[in-house]
Amino acid sequence: MNHRIRTDVAHNARVWNHWLHGKDNYPVDRAVGDHITGLYPSIGDVARADRAFLGRVVTHLTAERGIRQFLDIGTGLPTAENTHEVAQRIAPDTRIVYVDNDPIVLAHARALLTGSAEGVTEYLDADAHDPQGILRAVEPTLDLRQPVAVVMLGILNFVLDTDEARTIVRTLMDAVPSGSALVVTHPTLELGGEGNEEAMAFWNENATPPITARTGAEIASFLDGLEIQEPGLVSCSRWRHDPSEGEPPLVAQYGAVGFKP
Repeated sequence: MNHRIRTDVAHNARVWNHWLHGKDNYPVDRAVGDHITGLYPSIGDVARADRAFLGRVVTHLTAERGIRQFLDIGTGLPTAENTHEVAQRIAPDTRIVYVDNDPIVLAHARALLTGSAEGVTEYLDADAHDPQGILRAVEPTLDLRQPVAVVMLGILNFVLDTDEARTIVRTLMDAVPSGSALVVTHPTLELGGEGNEEAMAFWNENATPPITARTGAEIASFLDGLEIQEPGLVSCSRWRHDPSEGEPPLVAQYGAVGFKP
């Protein structure tokens, strides 16, 4: 077993996998995940809404905006409807680089590396705290002279310093051309998420990596200088949802897409 994999401490990627009803987790992950669900019963709804948001965003960017390159940072464990599956179903020549620093995700990378013959799907073992390193490593898989969708779902909440989180985003977006997109989701104590405070405190005492919630205003600052796609910064469950299915439940997870002018 990879010496970096700790089976005695709950880890975000595996707990998230448990909330999505996956099987790539350990008893400690299930125990912590279930305790958090007891403190904050809608956490499973957040996880599923975040995943559904990804599918809608990737479909929109690929089918309607013509994006053919995705840099998915903090991808987590593979599950149904991964970024490359959604994108390459629409445009088989799409190129995707997944980035994560969790060794158990790396161990499952083979499950991700099954993209279309026409496109490219790669995995990069790197840390979101090192955006320059990520940018150096993604070439030549991604052509940074062409538009790139930078996907950061539920990852900036693990960068505890807000100024550092802004710098990471700015570094990434400065390196990609006009027409590129930033996709963000982030937990909050707003949107009915006040009960999440106790759950996050329990997480930080019993699991890794530590997490922080942010306000809508703080999260919006990550999109400074970008053209925010309608409907703006909203609960991720309500970002371009199917109106025929009615108004979805509000979840305490902001989501937004911004384009570089």
